[in-house]
Amino acid sequence: MDSRLIAFSRLLQIMDELRERCPWDQKQTFETLRNLTIEETYEMADAITDKDYKSLEGELGDLFLHLVFYSKIGSEQGLFDVESVLNKICDKLIYRHPHIYGDTKAEDEDTVKANWEKLKLKEGKKSVLEGVPASLPALVKATRIQEKVKGVGFEFDNAEDVWGKVQEELAELKAEIDKNSDQVEAEFGDVLFSLVNYARFLNISPENALAQTNQKFIGRFQEMERLLAKEGLLVQDQTLEILDNYWELAKKNKK
Repeated sequence: MDSRLIAFSRLLQIMDELRERCPWDQKQTFETLRNLTIEETYEMADAITDKDYKSLEGELGDLFLHLVFYSKIGSEQGLFDVESVLNKICDKLIYRHPHIYGDTKAEDEDTVKANWEKLKLKEGKKSVLEGVPASLPALVKATRIQEKVKGVGFEFDNAEDVWGKVQEELAELKAEIDKNSDQVEAEFGDVLFSLVNYARFLNISPENALAQTNQKFIGRFQEMERLLAKEGLLVQDQTLEILDNYWELAKKNKK
């Protein structure tokens, strides 16, 4: 037997045993697992951002466990089981990849994505945007919205046009700020949305880019704190001019 199937079978067996014999596992429901799954997903995302692939292996295992756990609960309630879950995704993948399993031609990624969105509409979805989860973080959601509408041709022609849109939105934001308008927040959102769009044309993930910048800032700030503490100083007691000097030193140390 394929070693991958043996490993997966082992996980299924352990899940059965835990559900039968462990008091904690017995009490879990779809609802109690939900927040834990979200937490595990963010831990996986952190491992990817940090390029900590040893931790990533463990985080993927945690997510596998959660998926098996949901399937087990579904089986107990007569809703679905791991077999039906896996067969359903296999059937979906085959249907949505006619360039692999059918006669459709698709020589590049954009064509594949466009075909994917058209097939989803044929399945009965009323909107291209129907599948975008409402609870996605705003930055990720903006990216998914733009990717989906691109699949049906609603897209700028080139990066230069998108950059022009960014500048247009920045000008509108500045005008609202100058007027002290109540539309500043809305215009700021438009700027962010256009920047997300520009990032796509640069083949950059805005979520990953911001995550890396957050990590970089944290590293530099904590290094600044360390340098101040080394001299018996507290960050909150320093002037901005002093902090700027230590910040520049921290940047050099973290390069």
